Amino acid sequence: MEQESYDQAPAARIMMEEIKVSPDYNWFRSTVPLKRIIVDDDDSKVWSLYDAGPKTIRCPIIFLPPVSGTAEVFFQQVLALTGWGYRVISLQYPVYWDLTEFFDGFRKLLDHLQLDKVHLFGASLGGFLAQKFAEYTYKSPRVHSLILCNSFSDTSIFNQTWTANSFWLMPAFMLKKIVLGNFAKGPVDPKMADAIDFMVDRLESLNQSELASRLTLNCQNSYVEPHKIKDMAVTIIDVFDQSALSMEAKEEMYKLYPNARRAHLKTGGNFPYLCRSAEVNLYIQIHLRQFHGTRYAAISPDMVSAEELEVQDSCLTNNQDSEDDE
Repeated sequence: MEQESYDQAPAARIMMEEIKVSPDYNWFRSTVPLKRIIVDDDDSKVWSLYDAGPKTIRCPIIFLPPVSGTAEVFFQQVLALTGWGYRVISLQYPVYWDLTEFFDGFRKLLDHLQLDKVHLFGASLGGFLAQKFAEYTYKSPRVHSLILCNSFSDTSIFNQTWTANSFWLMPAFMLKKIVLGNFAKGPVDPKMADAIDFMVDRLESLNQSELASRLTLNCQNSYVEPHKIKDMAVTIIDVFDQSALSMEAKEEMYKLYPNARRAHLKTGGNFPYLCRSAEVNLYIQIHLRQFHGTRYAAISPDMVSAEELEVQDSCLTNNQDSEDDE
């Protein structure tokens, strides 16, 4: 497969913007409205979200982005899953500087949307926040299951806890440089290159306080207490190629969730939901199908039969592809 080099910082490359001009992305932007919701007393704290699929579903899947992400980065999951009858919400956080403030805001958002329990898909920081929110609400649970993509359980892995309290002082260009330092360098295939370009574009859309607050949440000293969420259904999605996470961080996740389903992608880098969306979508469907027929189903009941046939066909195709690779 042809490969492109990312030896330079991604921002230094000419932006191809293949994803931004793709028919799927333009269809998403033209058909799914972006909502802005304020649930705090502070009017500057605005949640931005896409809510697609049947509103009769009371336990949807909610997508939480990484530091560099916006609600748009999961557009391929929104399109695919709503096509099969799921209710999907992809959101973008307001500026919150500590975890408790974030938890209270997210809980109020769920109350506003009249959602008692939800399934959470979190990428990187989004996965950490999903775990911590499940832990925070464990006495009165708001999270029914977790899908953790390239995520972590302890912020100390970034060796930035000592600088976490100074991000608010740094100019935007310096914060963006910190984030870009975790993006893949060296040869990547064209789809991964397109994903990185798209994420660089999303990163450029974030202002200083948005970036500084996310980096603060990402790096301030905190870790997951798994005994509080040990009975929850968890799927861990990670990649075998280069990503911002060390092997030690991945192993720690496996130890914390010994009963979790593991979904490994041979390649995909930091953003497999963009460049390996078909595989990621299949793993999401496999995770969610265990709740079909219960009050926690994220899918419309009359779509279940057709969706399950699609999953079976996709599994057979994937197995055949794996055999061909060997």
